[in-house]
Amino acid sequence: MSSFFLSEDELLVKNTVRDYAREQIAPRAAQYDAAEEFPWENFRGLADLGLLGLTIDEQYGGSGGTTRQLVVAIEEIAKACAATSTTFLAHLSLCTQFINMYGTEGQKKEFIPRLISGNEVGAFALTEAGSGSDAGAMQTTVEARSGHYLLNGSKTFITSGPEASILVVLATHDKSLKTRGINAIIMERKTEGFLVNPIKGKMGIRGSSIGELLFENCVVPTENRMGEEGEGFRHTMNVLNASRISIAAQCVGIAQSAYEHALDYIQRREAFGQSLSNFQGIQWNISEMATSVHAARLMTLQAASLRDAGKPFIKEASMAKLYGSRVAVELADKAVQLHGGVGYLSPSPVERIYRDAKVTEIYEGTSEIQRLIIARQILDSGNI
Repeated sequence: MSSFFLSEDELLVKNTVRDYAREQIAPRAAQYDAAEEFPWENFRGLADLGLLGLTIDEQYGGSGGTTRQLVVAIEEIAKACAATSTTFLAHLSLCTQFINMYGTEGQKKEFIPRLISGNEVGAFALTEAGSGSDAGAMQTTVEARSGHYLLNGSKTFITSGPEASILVVLATHDKSLKTRGINAIIMERKTEGFLVNPIKGKMGIRGSSIGELLFENCVVPTENRMGEEGEGFRHTMNVLNASRISIAAQCVGIAQSAYEHALDYIQRREAFGQSLSNFQGIQWNISEMATSVHAARLMTLQAASLRDAGKPFIKEASMAKLYGSRVAVELADKAVQLHGGVGYLSPSPVERIYRDAKVTEIYEGTSEIQRLIIARQILDSGNI
């Protein structure tokens, strides 16, 4: 990344995270992937660097900072280990940031310092078996009683669900209201009636755990609701809009990693008596890869800059996520192709990158949903 686009503070974040990621995170990536094991060492290391509090108000123990600084950090983490970046994003950009944006003063003081410490993991529970992109079809219910709620239902594919001790859970208090009946509540793992079933067998991002969450008459204090009755969906959309910038940065990191591994390989590998890098077709591939990474990075920085400036950014965030995920998948594919048979075997990093990249087109809003968001933003505003 050219320093021309980054301030001194952003360069400091980039260099600090890059050094840690290169020395500590990258060497453990294959191990976590093979074992489908939660990256505790990486998670606590990120906490020690203050990254779990990046963009979070300092009065709650956060590190402050901008969205641009966050995307710079995410790119470096994702370049070293996509799974660790997914764990980081779900914890910070979804769970912690939701509480930071919409929690009461009491909720922020109670939960944010615990999440920033690195001793507790946060999760964001939205997706259900029959309710992914269509949140209005949500079946998990929250029923008001005297001084508390009763939470019943289930969630699935929840990132860090097996390890999370603090969860932001979306549930409906009135199914007939569809999205206007959804509440956002904070729930702790110790709640009676709460059960987690780990889910194994993911194609990629295997070091980032997922789980099925089951709620059976879970008693949650009424004061754990964030916002007013029925505001949960609107708040969720605002959190996801911002988090898509983070996912776009993750995509850039994955794509950059694929590009760097491919570039290194073609310079070392010889065929027909010369380096692969001397062949024009190979050079064209590398040129296209570098150009795509550069474009995706600039789109991500633009969306982050708009958010930091308090300007509309929804369209740009979805564009960055849509394009970035496409670039991550395409470059991972090119990297494997350039490696040939070597790239198809698990000891090769590009084999893992290839598997990791695909989910970026699916989670936090599929590519199809991003296209709908972009189109609606264009049609509503009348311009690009």
